[in-house]
Amino acid sequence: MTEFVRILKNFDDYFATEGTDAKSVEDAEQALSLKFAKEYVQYLKECGVASADGHEFTGLIKSKRLNVVDVTETARKKNVNIPLDLYVVEELQIDGIIIWQSEDGKVFQTVCNGKPEMINSSLADYIAQEV
Repeated sequence: MTEFVRILKNFDDYFATEGTDAKSVEDAEQALSLKFAKEYVQYLKECGVASADGHEFTGLIKSKRLNVVDVTETARKKNVNIPLDLYVVEELQIDGIIIWQSEDGKVFQTVCNGKPEMINSSLADYIAQEV
């Protein structure tokens, strides 16, 4: 279990769907022409999609609102400042804030159509700052 998933599971309101398989992860990476960070891949395999402590994370699910491929493609179209190696891990639905991750695990934030700014070195660090 990754540190990110372990932290999520400690919240009282933790919820997750069933995890996904390696083929689905590979298909999503191919659709976005990128590689997910190792911690995100493990999260997808363990959780599929999850929420906790007021956060709703993207994943692999049929809902376009939370599917990482659909959400990332939509967000990329709205913001030309997004490098193609980033994918959406959370849309905060507040002030146009979107949380992104890169293959090396770094976490970025954009506000409206701004440029990504690194805010954490991993999803575990991102969620841990909320505790």
